[in-house]
Amino acid sequence: MTRRQASQALAAAMSAIAVPALAHSGHGDGLSAGFAHPFHGLDHVLAMVAVGLWAALRGGVALYVWPAAFVMAMVAGFGLAQADFVLPHVEPMITASVIALGAAIAVGLRGPVWAGATAIALAGMAHGFAHGLEVSGSAATFAAGFALATAILHAAGLGFGLAGERLARPAVLRIAGAGVAVGGLALAVLA
Repeated sequence: MTRRQASQALAAAMSAIAVPALAHSGHGDGLSAGFAHPFHGLDHVLAMVAVGLWAALRGGVALYVWPAAFVMAMVAGFGLAQADFVLPHVEPMITASVIALGAAIAVGLRGPVWAGATAIALAGMAHGFAHGLEVSGSAATFAAGFALATAILHAAGLGFGLAGERLARPAVLRIAGAGVAVGGLALAVLA
């Protein structure tokens, strides 16, 4: 089996077993509540740091394109939810995104930037949509805080990933990716 076939089989298996993370309980209103929220859900921390880690592993324009794709799609997903758009199976999508991002890092997947950006944007859309469903009140300021915190978590992942790359420790990144994937699996099991 080639590396690509193994990656595709792993992604298909993870998608099949993903169940709701159920990490999206009630939110407060405003900028500070939006900023604080991503730090309160393991699924968010894992996914957002993983985007930075994977971007560091890929390098080049992915360093800024992939985190930007996540944040932009997350804000768009938030807006779609606020507009009463229907996106079925959003919680399984979130769990699957955590597992898939971790697996991509663990296997050292370095595909085309556009393909990674597309996958990351889909993950971002799901994360943003889940929060857009639950926020009432000052949704715009909540979204601004949420986007800022997300960018900080992406930067943390980038920093860790770039440090691993500079120290010529790619195994550290792969272990971190495996940890993210295992964390996603734990979310699926505990849901």
